[in-house]
Amino acid sequence: MDLFTTFDIAASGLRAQTTRLNTISSNLANAETTATPEGGPYKKKSVVFQSENVSFSRHLDASLAQQGKAQGVKVAKIIEDTSEPQRVYDPTHPDAKEDGYVEMPNVSVIKEMVDMMSATRSYEANTTTIKSAKRMAMKALDIGR
Repeated sequence: MDLFTTFDIAASGLRAQTTRLNTISSNLANAETTATPEGGPYKKKSVVFQSENVSFSRHLDASLAQQGKAQGVKVAKIIEDTSEPQRVYDPTHPDAKEDGYVEMPNVSVIKEMVDMMSATRSYEANTTTIKSAKRMAMKALDIGR
């Protein structure tokens, strides 16, 4: 695997984790949203990742064909949680039903924060990979001097 392939794989991870962080941010921002344009409370969204073959057309195709294909990651889809919304008794809420219950989003702030920390760590790991590959390339150039 060459240096540019390493960059491609790490960059695919960065793109995927950016989408994951944006989705988590949306979930946190709407944790108290009881009315949406679609009707009902906000529904939690989750990102589904899928492996993808990294293009090697410009990166040592012949040698990599013998070693197998390296794979990156991509966002396959963003899904909505289909579980029932939480029912909270608050008869003073403007969106309360006749029985006094309000349907609240099924977003757990604690779980979202844990997911955000995980996504941040994954993002940092991909950034570290790019920095390490860059340092190795610079050291290789220094050897030639």
